[in-house]
Amino acid sequence: MRYELWYWSGIPGRGEFIRLALEEAGVPYVDIALTQAGDEKMMARMKAEKQTPPFAPPFLIAGKLTIGQTPNILLFLGERHGLAPKSDAGRFWVHQLQLTIADLVAEIHDAHHPIASGLYYEDQKSEAAGRTGNLRKERLPKYLGYFDGILARNGTGYLTGRRLSYADLSLFHVVEGLRYAFPKRMNRLEKKYRELASLHDRIAKRPRIAVYHASGRRQPFNTEGIFRHYPELDR
Repeated sequence: MRYELWYWSGIPGRGEFIRLALEEAGVPYVDIALTQAGDEKMMARMKAEKQTPPFAPPFLIAGKLTIGQTPNILLFLGERHGLAPKSDAGRFWVHQLQLTIADLVAEIHDAHHPIASGLYYEDQKSEAAGRTGNLRKERLPKYLGYFDGILARNGTGYLTGRRLSYADLSLFHVVEGLRYAFPKRMNRLEKKYRELASLHDRIAKRPRIAVYHASGRRQPFNTEGIFRHYPELDR
């Protein structure tokens, strides 16, 4: 099946969670963000879709299917490419973990855009300082402690079972993003949540992920995406 990943150019964003799954699975795909006028083509494709129109990118075209929402896309890919357990209980558990990761990602984004995503960060800096303080002190420890505990209890180095799942890949990217956005805070948190740090470092060494990271196709973090580094927000 030929896959097309449709997402904004210039940022890793939510599309990166899907890229990592496709790369780890070793399946060919077209990343529209890397093509000429990719954003314009994406907007036109969204308007053209009549059967199952996505609300926003990312979305995946798989044959005749158009699938939106990151956890939904990963549920589809995980079942077909060995990145999710085969049992119903296992598949729903990994999906549940992915939905929790999506909640965390939303909180990270809203920390630097607490009033409205349509406003610039510079228009809401004082509110962002308060919101990010809560994220650093309360929300990150709550989420990271949850995932660290699951890794410790499972005891295999993965979130579930003995094999890597798409939720592990997504958690890897969250740690990557948080290291970029909040290096000072993460330096302290990772000393406490060692299972998370270990998961990140092991996934970074997986052959296909390492090749992808060195390929030049990976979108770098910047101050346009979800994970943004503003020095005044990192303590």
